[in-house]
Amino acid sequence: MSYFLQLSLLKRLGSLAIAMLLAPSMLVIPATAQASPRPIRTGATCTGAEVLQPNDPDVQALRSLISRYKVTSSYITGVGERPMTRFEFAANLNAVLNRINELIASGNTDVVLKTDLPILQRLQEKYRVELALIGGRVDALEARTSTLERQQFSTSTKLSGEVIFPINQAPLPNPAPATSIPKPTAPPPVADIAAQNFGQARTRQTVPGKPLPPVQAVTPYPGGLLPKDRINQPGTGNTEGYNPINENPFLRPGSNPLSTFSIDVDTASYSNVRRFITQGQLPPKDAVRIEEMINYFPYDYPQPQGNKPFSITTDVAAAPWNPKHKLVQIGLKGRQLQQAQPSNLVFLVDVSGSMDQPNKLPLVKQSLCLLVNELAASDRVTLVVYAGNAGLVLPPTAGNQKQKILAAIDQLEAGGSTAGGAGIELAYKMAQQSFLKNGNNRVILATDGDFNVGVSSDAELVRLIEQKRDRGIFLTVLGFGTGNYKDAKMEQLADKGNGNYAYIDTLLEAKKVLVNDLRGTLFAIAKDVKIQVEFNPAKVQAYRLIGYENRLLRDQDFNDDTKDAGEIGAGHTVTALYEVIPTGMESDVKLPSIDPLKYQQNPAATTSSNELMQVKLRYKNPQDSTSQLISQPILDRNTQVNAASNNLKFSAAVVMFGMLLRDSEFKGAANINTVSQLANQARGKDQEGYRSEFISLVDRCKRLLAQQTGTENASNGAPQRN
Repeated sequence: MSYFLQLSLLKRLGSLAIAMLLAPSMLVIPATAQASPRPIRTGATCTGAEVLQPNDPDVQALRSLISRYKVTSSYITGVGERPMTRFEFAANLNAVLNRINELIASGNTDVVLKTDLPILQRLQEKYRVELALIGGRVDALEARTSTLERQQFSTSTKLSGEVIFPINQAPLPNPAPATSIPKPTAPPPVADIAAQNFGQARTRQTVPGKPLPPVQAVTPYPGGLLPKDRINQPGTGNTEGYNPINENPFLRPGSNPLSTFSIDVDTASYSNVRRFITQGQLPPKDAVRIEEMINYFPYDYPQPQGNKPFSITTDVAAAPWNPKHKLVQIGLKGRQLQQAQPSNLVFLVDVSGSMDQPNKLPLVKQSLCLLVNELAASDRVTLVVYAGNAGLVLPPTAGNQKQKILAAIDQLEAGGSTAGGAGIELAYKMAQQSFLKNGNNRVILATDGDFNVGVSSDAELVRLIEQKRDRGIFLTVLGFGTGNYKDAKMEQLADKGNGNYAYIDTLLEAKKVLVNDLRGTLFAIAKDVKIQVEFNPAKVQAYRLIGYENRLLRDQDFNDDTKDAGEIGAGHTVTALYEVIPTGMESDVKLPSIDPLKYQQNPAATTSSNELMQVKLRYKNPQDSTSQLISQPILDRNTQVNAASNNLKFSAAVVMFGMLLRDSEFKGAANINTVSQLANQARGKDQEGYRSEFISLVDRCKRLLAQQTGTENASNGAPQRN
């Protein structure tokens, strides 16, 4: 196709052409035309793990594009300097496409060279599946959806010089019905995994001699935002399950001098919240667990000294949402492992009928492929599946027999009901048979959590897992999918199984959990970690723990070594924050009122001390049954938030964002602009781009709030739910 013909076609198709050219993950096939997805066979499941060498022509072409368009996305990972997988290549190509979208949206006249158009089209076509699987990343969707929502091609484009794609800034009306959108004339004959509005997807398959069904652009809900939570609402077909969260209230040290809780390294809530927002919907408030959002991000805490498994770092500054209050940060940094212990891993995969969607079982298979590539010869892998019954697909196999392991993963197909309890029992049995006394023994459960046959009650499953964890076998839970996702059940299983819980919505999230954070995900360096804080009433009028509502412990549990608590993985950072009202400060927060106590009095030392609180931690080494104690004070400070550390500023931004999403009664003066400003100030090195992604997510949410309120600028307020 000639350049001028290409341009003419682009002009006729308008914003749909941008969507097709730059965002394949935003196309959807009509439900009436969708066939049952066929299993993805060898060569498709794990193609993303194939390695491209620096001298590969595609790599060199991508490197030139990155240089020419000055792509600075944090996902750029040394293109042309080292071997890279197809998924790494796709992530970098995705960043290039985002950059081009940004240039288009800014109205630059030197946007895309015409000679680059066929290169972009060729690379996009060749890496189409990988692009679709990583397409849920916020910085990718951000540019693409903004193009769909706000931009259109100019009908008076001048063909001068080397420039194409100039556009005007006129806003588009609400998307037209799908039936009125022009259809592409020649859809490419390849498999296409495409995201739907509510996170569902379908695999489009080609049939020789038969044209593909028509492709339609996603039609968002009116205004791009659902007016209320679509969780368990009649007629939505959505049965997602979340435990209710009642936020921790302010407490007075006089009647509640101690605050005790179990640490939490789960991250599922953040990636799940991201999934909702990138699909144009505010998350249900009970899906927002603020401590998991905070702990999704690494923080620059110092490495532990001596033989301690973690360091403790504290900071104090004014709370940005209420400057009369103080924000106290307690940060833990797990020790890095110099040499990883051998692992005995049992993959427990849900292959029931509910997993028969491309953002479920196919994504599970792709995710496990990434993990397999990280295994060593000393590791052992077993593959167990469950549907109507549980079965052993792969007996214990050495980690260097990668082709054998990948072939077993590739065979998995979905169908049947869900005997989750039977699968868990078999997985633990196999883990026990291959138990490594001085190694890492772990079951990795991949499911949507929708257990409906066999041992299915939460209580039964919890008791089963509690019995197994005492034998030294931990549990990692990986959640997948939407619509029937059972977040509450999966969080509870991971909690009781001495493990961690992550939600995987894209392959890039799988790479974060199973590659970038592999040691922290799989290797526990301390278990049953508890925190107890004692507040100085001479300094603290009232306090509240932010998040951790489902991790609270009784004060006496702190010294009880039989009480289960959280685990810290190698290299993990864990952050907890308290909001404190200083003594003598008049606050607009309603505090609990009790009658004066007759027999209680504060020690005289508290009035002269500059200590705000005393922090105590108890932990056990992974193989021990007796805990050890660490204790240190936190001194009072009068630091403004802008002068605080990047660690505190960024965690404060995440807290504010979570409070806004929850419409918290404690949000004070928090607003979305302040969240963005504070996060930008605290971006720091951000080597993996997680903080940049958060900033993009906040900007996306700001537009959703603006649509909801009907304003150009949603600078204040929180979601209004019906």
